[in-house]
Amino acid sequence: MKISVFGLGYVGAVSASCLAASGHKVVGVDPQKSKTDAINRGTSPIMEKDLEPLIAKAVQSDHLHATSDTRSAILATDLSLICVGTPSKPNGDLDTRYIDAVSRELGAAFREKNAPHTVVLRSTVLPGMTCSVVVPAIEAASGKKVGNGFNIGINPEFMREATAVHDYFHPPKIVVGANDEETAVQIAALYSDIEAPRIRTSIEIAEMVKYSDNAWHALKVAYANEIGTTCKAMGIDSHAVMDIFCTDTKLNLSPYYLKPGFAFGGSCLPKDVRALNYKARSLDLDLPLISAILPSNARQIDRAFDMIVALGKKRLSFLGISFKAETDDLRESPLVNLIERLIGKGYDIRIFDHNVNLSHLVGANREYLYRTIPHISSLMVGTSEEALAHGETIVIGNHDRAFLSIASSLSQHHTVVDLIRIEDRGQLQGRYHGVNW
Repeated sequence: MKISVFGLGYVGAVSASCLAASGHKVVGVDPQKSKTDAINRGTSPIMEKDLEPLIAKAVQSDHLHATSDTRSAILATDLSLICVGTPSKPNGDLDTRYIDAVSRELGAAFREKNAPHTVVLRSTVLPGMTCSVVVPAIEAASGKKVGNGFNIGINPEFMREATAVHDYFHPPKIVVGANDEETAVQIAALYSDIEAPRIRTSIEIAEMVKYSDNAWHALKVAYANEIGTTCKAMGIDSHAVMDIFCTDTKLNLSPYYLKPGFAFGGSCLPKDVRALNYKARSLDLDLPLISAILPSNARQIDRAFDMIVALGKKRLSFLGISFKAETDDLRESPLVNLIERLIGKGYDIRIFDHNVNLSHLVGANREYLYRTIPHISSLMVGTSEEALAHGETIVIGNHDRAFLSIASSLSQHHTVVDLIRIEDRGQLQGRYHGVNW
């Protein structure tokens, strides 16, 4: 394939040389003459392990050259990768001036090109920016419309500095965001020689994936450092602790707990996070990440509360009250907390949970429930039908199998607030509200 790569920094220089190594004909484009000259000499414009030999070989085989002339690059290629920087503004927002500038240059060149051209954003941008920044700039400069003269897609990179060449050829995944099949197939063809999971998705999801990845990586570093800080203060080997932590690939390093949903509760997580925070304070340690966990969890209860209040319907029914399905454990259940708050606002509530039998509750479980909602017995009903007959708003509280496909049991006057992501939510158009989706 004939490819032009705009921006010869860390992402662009690596992408251009690796694409050339895979047999594509590549033109690197950058306004800085020092970078284009370095490429054309067969040297690297950046310091990156294994990159310079790759560039030298690609230039020697005539698979790679560089220029500052956007027009000639566009006329000589079929697909362009935008790899320019997206630095931060002083307020934390992205500075899109470089993306806007290169998009306008591409658009101006498209005026002279009759054949269709595909533009692929490889720079990291916030969700919506491909369609709100890149597309309008190209359209304004070219006089053409996306899908008629040029196509657009996004292909986020997952390369780390110092191992970028290795990461390019051994990525954790290849993500292609496009709104049409032809563009998606063309982008995926860039990596026909690379073995990796391939994901085709929308442009907006592909944009957000990179942020979810990088925020997670940053979170892991900060978390490990706060655990390390606590361990050091107590004379514990932090690396031994985290080595054991990382052996758990069923819960710790896994998809478990990584699905958006409602707040956590139960007898372990809240009290243990609370105890760890208390211990840190007693050691005069500042752990901003770990100390933010419980407030963040409380905000999720606030979101559900606000969603319900915004509907303006006073008769509510909850399907599920225990913090987890298939259990009657109500200790620190966020659903109990939510119901308590709604009762305080005058809501008329009924609750159905076939796993919760009030007469069987004992010990701390019973004590917590009756301390929080003293008149709970008057709110519980024996069947889901009774709950549905009462409520105008139906709150799906936990992942009980009986609630996963509830749509067919609902009438037209029911509105659903879903805290678990039920399977048949698509049948409830206009009457459905998900807490995180």
